[in-house]
Amino acid sequence: MMQRFVWARLIPATLALSASVGLGAPACPAALPQPESAPQSPPISLSEMSSRVWESTREGKTESALAPFGLLPENPAALALNQLRERIGTHVSMRESVRAESLAKVNTELEAVLAKEATASNLSKALRHAVELLVLSADRAEVLTQPRIVDLIAKSDAAAREAERTGDWLTANEIFYRLNALTEEQGSHRKDLRRIGDRLAMIRLYVPGRFWELRNNRRLADGDSALPPYNGLGDDYHDKVKAISARDVEKAIGYAASQHVDGVGLRKMLLAGLDAVRTMATTGDLRAAFPGLGDDNAVSRFVSYLTTTRDALAQAPTEPGARVLMELIGSLAEANRTTVGISDQALLHEFGNGAMGALDDFTQIVWPDELARFKRLTEGSFIGVGIQIQMDDEKQLIRVVTPLEGTPAQRAGVKAGDLIKKINDVTAVGISLDQAVELITGRANTRVKLTMEREGQDVDFDLVRKQIPIITVKGWKRNGAHEDDWNWFVDPENRIGYVRLTQFTDSTTRELERAVAQMRQSGAVNGLIMDLRFNPGGLLTQAVSVANKFIDDGTIVYTEGPDGQRVQEENARANAADLRNIPLAVLINEGSASASEIVSGAIRHYADAGRLNAVLIGQRSFGKGSVQNVFALSTAAQMKLTTQYYYLPGGRIIHRRPGAKEWGVEPHLRVEMLPKQITDALTLRQEADIADLNPTPGDTVSAPAAGSKPRPDPAMLLSDGIDLQLEQALYALLGNTLERRASQRADATR
Repeated sequence: MMQRFVWARLIPATLALSASVGLGAPACPAALPQPESAPQSPPISLSEMSSRVWESTREGKTESALAPFGLLPENPAALALNQLRERIGTHVSMRESVRAESLAKVNTELEAVLAKEATASNLSKALRHAVELLVLSADRAEVLTQPRIVDLIAKSDAAAREAERTGDWLTANEIFYRLNALTEEQGSHRKDLRRIGDRLAMIRLYVPGRFWELRNNRRLADGDSALPPYNGLGDDYHDKVKAISARDVEKAIGYAASQHVDGVGLRKMLLAGLDAVRTMATTGDLRAAFPGLGDDNAVSRFVSYLTTTRDALAQAPTEPGARVLMELIGSLAEANRTTVGISDQALLHEFGNGAMGALDDFTQIVWPDELARFKRLTEGSFIGVGIQIQMDDEKQLIRVVTPLEGTPAQRAGVKAGDLIKKINDVTAVGISLDQAVELITGRANTRVKLTMEREGQDVDFDLVRKQIPIITVKGWKRNGAHEDDWNWFVDPENRIGYVRLTQFTDSTTRELERAVAQMRQSGAVNGLIMDLRFNPGGLLTQAVSVANKFIDDGTIVYTEGPDGQRVQEENARANAADLRNIPLAVLINEGSASASEIVSGAIRHYADAGRLNAVLIGQRSFGKGSVQNVFALSTAAQMKLTTQYYYLPGGRIIHRRPGAKEWGVEPHLRVEMLPKQITDALTLRQEADIADLNPTPGDTVSAPAAGSKPRPDPAMLLSDGIDLQLEQALYALLGNTLERRASQRADATR
């Protein structure tokens, strides 16, 4: 059974720190047109005003989109539009003032650190400031050519390599991480970050207690408080790797060598696998799990075998085949047994991961312990108790963000703000989020006991795991406890709707249809904002289906294989585009990936062709446009393999390939948000989405736990200038619908 989906891995926080010139970002705030003193143009008609706003937005001509108009004061629709224009101008000025202040502060801090001794710690701090400087600056290229930044990169690179040589993994990881963030477009530190990341992942998997120790020592060295004592609940690597077999690894590597889109070939994969095993053998912290790694002589002999084998493979005159793969896995296992004695399953785990590392970032073996998590990401439901959780940094406990309506947790009385003290009567203090998820989820109709701390008291909940649906379409403001209880209008007076698609599961299209149907129950929908920001993707079928709600005919997306030939084409179905007549503004950013890019890219193509009344606003999307097919390796393991690339109807490739200058989907109008605005918007949105769970007969839940913050009003995103992208989308749609709204008002007064 093979399933096709388009999904990006969790997007690093640094992706939210991408700067671009948008919404008329000038060199200084004084260059902005000031609404109070701007000269007024001669009065224009509603039709001309509407056309000017919409077209200038589509053309990315921000200054003309925000240009003041000569208005007829008695026209309320035009006056409302001009008021919004002036408010956006004020918010842009606020952003530029914050930018200028932040740049001055960061430059001062950077200079202060650079003046100190070039220790690893100081270099890492300087890199953090340099990344901030890059993010805040309108001219990234200029930042990277500054002599102080060039010198910082060189010194930091040397410091990171020295830290790795001496086994200071966390320092090496931190410096390489920040170097990669600084040089991300050049990709000069990607391999270094991957290598040190692999080391830490091995430590985290095989000796999690040592990983805790490294983190705790680092916190204490930085003057922070100690972590809670290590809790190994559900964290034994033996359970995670015991079902791994050589046959699974052979099949995975064989599939990838023959079917991967880039045609990397078996040789490079085997070399990368051997390199990963070498990394494992030279990571001394693993000796607590594999005592043979503490024997320097055994390690030396094993590394010698790896070096000799690697050299022979690299110099072989012909590309290796399946027989070489099988023989290599056999000889690797034998050399291991006679030297360092790593467990066979652990050795296979790292060899397989290393081989996949020679390919793209989205090809991977889904190991037995990862299957349940993988299915939760790709399916529209999961088996659990129905709570959203996050780490409470202050108390170092897992905190309930909210119970989901109608789930076992909500019906039993779990409340937002509850802290998980125990799971099945075993302390949960010190466990990670991943540990908590694995322990709380499980097979349907099995029981799990959670002990919560609430107002200083412990409360026990004996819960039965059930199938929990994942609701992927959310609205503007909560109306009630049910997942479809939303006020769908960001502007009820002018009937501008808002839908936020968090991912694409098998129910997303139905949820979108239900949302629009609820909007239409109270009248016409004059415009719709579809928010795809930070949507990592999901099912291809749903991406095509959602796009088809707006596109009435033609290609939505197609794929090409390794030979450049078109492999598959997804076309719009006739009579399915029942939303095509609603003016549409689509919000995208660097966190919009995969399925989100297929939808937004297709909409942009047909909007540019004049067949769709739509604009894209925000920032360039992530650039993950590759097809992953899922193959079953056995009953215990699967693999996700990139076999094709996606292309938009006009022939543009979505995927960001190494060294590429163009990728993803470009918005019509680039609108920049500073890092703090992005963080504030995400936090406010998360808190505003928490439901007020009113009890139903037999339920004990009534309100969030004491001490939890009141739910904020999402209108603050607009009124406080936090979400400039959303504000600009509303402005564009209000401009587009001037005549329609004026007609509606006239009809209402007759």
